Amino acid sequence: MFWILNLLFSFMSSFFFCVIFDAPRRLYLSCGFVGAFGWMVYILFYHGFSIHTIYSSFLGSLALGLISHYMARRKKEPAIIFMVPGIIPLVPGGLAFDATKNLVLLEFGQAINTMLEVTLIAGGIALGLLFADQISKIIISGFDIRRKRI
Repeated sequence: MFWILNLLFSFMSSFFFCVIFDAPRRLYLSCGFVGAFGWMVYILFYHGFSIHTIYSSFLGSLALGLISHYMARRKKEPAIIFMVPGIIPLVPGGLAFDATKNLVLLEFGQAINTMLEVTLIAGGIALGLLFADQISKIIISGFDIRRKRI
């Protein structure tokens, strides 16, 4: 039941953010699928393999970026349309709220530790998307080189 609920809610959050960001209607399901895929990779590594949340966020965003580029090529749309709604489930908003709450309550030690973790998670997400972009460029340029030879 845990896996089904995670799949359902991550799909719904990406789907509805796709609606909020005014993406074309024909891409709603694809955006929801991309977000659910990235979140399920994160959950698989975090809960399934007990890998730290920073590394799990990196791997989830790497998978999200790769599937976004795949969908962009398949649907003939920019990859950013799939990345932005898809990354919403991975954003550590609750943890950032806790850091801000600790800061307001004058618990500076806990606030600094939590904010550092938020920053590292956000950096892992950004790095995963960057790596996915570079990997997809390498793959696409490899296909272009093969086509020019033939």
